[in-house]
This record gives sequence, structure tokens and C-alpha cells, in this order.
Amino acid sequence: MASRTEPDHLFNPATEVETSGIALGTKINIPALLPQGPAKEWLDQRRATIRPWANFLDQRRFGKPRNFGELCKRLVRNVEYFQSNYVFVFLGLIVYCLITSPLLLIALAVFFGACYIMYLKTQQSQLVVFGRELSTAHQYSLAGAASFPFFWLAGAGSAVFWVLGATLVVIGSHAAFHELESAETDELQMEPV
Repeated sequence: MASRTEPDHLFNPATEVETSGIALGTKINIPALLPQGPAKEWLDQRRATIRPWANFLDQRRFGKPRNFGELCKRLVRNVEYFQSNYVFVFLGLIVYCLITSPLLLIALAVFFGACYIMYLKTQQSQLVVFGRELSTAHQYSLAGAASFPFFWLAGAGSAVFWVLGATLVVIGSHAAFHELESAETDELQMEPV
């Protein structure tokens, strides 16, 4: 059994490969579900700077702003202060949208299945279409083009706009009505004109 190492890719490389089939103990290639590289670093930074959820959801901290100036201050300060929490609210809304839309799940399965098949084909030899070798970016573009009709039938466009709209409403409402933290209110004390 030959062992090989390859650079990180969209899919996890197999660590053990046998030429006559899959042997026991061989790791099978599966898509990497967690982001890698800069995306992973960004997500780790978001996780590290998340504010306590008890403080984020404390109902006693919600109140109507006194005037438009206070509303604007709350929006700006709360979006800065709870930025990481808002990212996870956004991700939660995406997961909710995917779970409640089976056709969208099927469309995503078709897309990732096409990407995985192309990945397996390129492990054996370079993918050639009309006599030209396709780069990795072109291969994934081809997978996207092949799965586009499935996304269109599943209503992916409306799902994207639903997620964006729901995110703006939820985050905007929270940021507007959540009172500022006590440390922040000290520096924001202004006299009314």
C-alpha cells in the first residue's frame, strides 16, 4: 500500500491509497465541511470575540430609545459590540432556511456531488473538455453551471433574499432596542441641545 501526501484542497486528501481498490483501513475522501485557511481564522476570531449570550438576550436590557440620536448611537455601538453574535445569528438563519427547504438541500447536494465527482476525476487525470485542460476554478464553475437549474427550481434566489431580509430585521431590531452597555454609555453622555 503506497502512502502519499498532497496539498490541502477543497476536499480532504486520502492518506492511504491502494491501486487495486479500497483496502481496509483506507481513509475515504470526504468533503471538508469546515472552512480552511483565512476563512477558518476569521471564524475562530469571531468565536473568540463573541459576547455572552445571556447579556445578548437579557430582556431587561431592551427599551425604546428616547430620540432619533439615541437610536443611531445604539445601532452603531451595538453592531460594533455584538458583531460576533450577529454573525452567528446570520449563520443560524442560513441553517434554518436550509433545513426548511428540502429542494434547496437537494440542489446543494447536487452541487457538492458534482464538485466531489470532479475532484475524484482529477485525482486520476486532469479533466479535459473540448481538448483543453480545465483549471480547478473552471471545474467548480462547471459544477455550478450544471447545478444552476436545480438552484433555480429550488428558489435559491428567494432564499438568499429571505435570509438577508430576516437578518436585517432581527439584527436591526436588536441593535436599535438593546440598551448600550454601561461602559459605553459613560463615553456617550451628551447634553441635549
